[in-house]
Amino acid sequence: MRGSIFLFATDLRDEGVETVLDNAQGRAGLQGVTLACAYHHARDIFPHNPVRKVRYLEGGAVFFRPEARRYAGLRIQPQVSRLAREADVLAELVARAGRRGLEVRAWTVCLHNTTLGSRYPDCAIHNAFGDPYITALCPANPDVRAYLRALAGDIARRGVGAILAEALGYQPFDHGYHHERSFLPLSPAAKFLLGLCFCDHCAGAISRAGVDVARVRRFARAELEAIFDDEPGTLPDDEPDLATLAPLTDGELGRFLEARQGIVTSLVAEIGEAVAQAGEARLVVMDMSGAAKGYAAGQPSGPPAAASAWQDGLDLAAVGRAGHGLAAIGYARDPARLDTDLAAYRALLPAGSPLAVALRPMPPDCDSAANLAAKIALARQRGVDWVDFYHYGFIRLPVLDRVREAWRA
Repeated sequence: MRGSIFLFATDLRDEGVETVLDNAQGRAGLQGVTLACAYHHARDIFPHNPVRKVRYLEGGAVFFRPEARRYAGLRIQPQVSRLAREADVLAELVARAGRRGLEVRAWTVCLHNTTLGSRYPDCAIHNAFGDPYITALCPANPDVRAYLRALAGDIARRGVGAILAEALGYQPFDHGYHHERSFLPLSPAAKFLLGLCFCDHCAGAISRAGVDVARVRRFARAELEAIFDDEPGTLPDDEPDLATLAPLTDGELGRFLEARQGIVTSLVAEIGEAVAQAGEARLVVMDMSGAAKGYAAGQPSGPPAAASAWQDGLDLAAVGRAGHGLAAIGYARDPARLDTDLAAYRALLPAGSPLAVALRPMPPDCDSAANLAAKIALARQRGVDWVDFYHYGFIRLPVLDRVREAWRA
C-alpha cells in the first residue's frame, strides 16, 4: 500500500515545489503527491501558505498547459488557468518528483464545472422542468464526452501514474452553486428527483434502452409540483432507497435509473480507452458517496457509502471493470465505520481490482495519530492499494507529523 497527499498548483507556486515535496516525502513519509489538474470553484483557508491565507480558486480551469491539437474541432475547449499560462507546474512537478522516486497522480474534476456549464448551458444537466444546472455537465452529452476523452488523454501522456477522476457521474441537486437558496422543505428523495437529468441526450439514450422517459418525467414533475403547492405526494420522507423508488411508475423509474448507470459506465470505458492510448496511467474513478455522507461532521450513518453510488448513476462493479479501479471517500471519525465502507466497496469490485481511499488526517475526522493509524491498518487489511490524504494546503503543517507517525505504525 502506498500513500500520497492532495495538493493544488497554488501550493506549489506559493511554497515552492521542492518545499512541498520535502514535506510530503520527508515530513509525512509518503510515496507520492496528487495534484489537482482540473478543479471546480472554491474558497479555502490555507493556514501555512506564505502568499494568501484565503483564496478563491479559479474554478472550472485546468492547471496544466493543454496540447491544442487534442481539442481541435471540439466544441468544448479547456479553460486554462492563469497560473498554467505563467508556468508549466505539472511538468515541473513530474520531473522533480520523479528524481525523488515519487509518483504524481492527477486529481481531475470532470463534470462539476460551473465555468463550462455557464458557457455551454445546453451541455448541462436539465431537470424535469427543463431548467439547466450550470454547475453540472451531462455525461450523456456528446460534446461533453468528447471533451473528457481529450482531457483524460492529454493528462495521461504527461507522466502521471493515475488519473483520479472526481465527479464522473450525475451530480446531485445539492452539489451546486454558491449561495443556494430554497425555503421549501425538500426531502432527500425530492432533491434526488429534482436532480435527475432529462436533457435531449439523456432522454434519447434512455429511450433507446426501452424506457418511457416521458412518463418518468411526468411523474417527477407531478411529485415536485405537489411539494411546491404543499399538497400530498407519494415520495418517502427519508433518504432515497433504490428498492423503494425503482417500482414507482410501474417500474419505469427503476429502468430509467438503470439506463443512466449504463450512460456513466460507457463514458468511463471511453475515457479509460483514451487514457490507455495516451500512456501508462491508470484511470481511477472516485465515488463521492462517502463525501456526501461524512463531509460536514465526519459522522456518516446508515448503509455503507457504496450503497448510495446509484444516486450518481454509478454501477460500481461495472465502473470498476471499465476503468482501473475505484477510489472511496473515507470521511469518518470512527475507524469501524470506515471499515464497514471499505468492506462494501471491496465486495462490489471485481477480484483484483484496485481500491484507493481518501482520508482526512485532521478534524472533523481525526485528532490523533492513533486514530489515523487504526484507519490505515484497516485500509491495509481490506486490500486498499493507495491512500490519499486530504489536503496539503488545508492542514496545519504539524498534521504531516501525525501522518508520518500513523503511516509508520
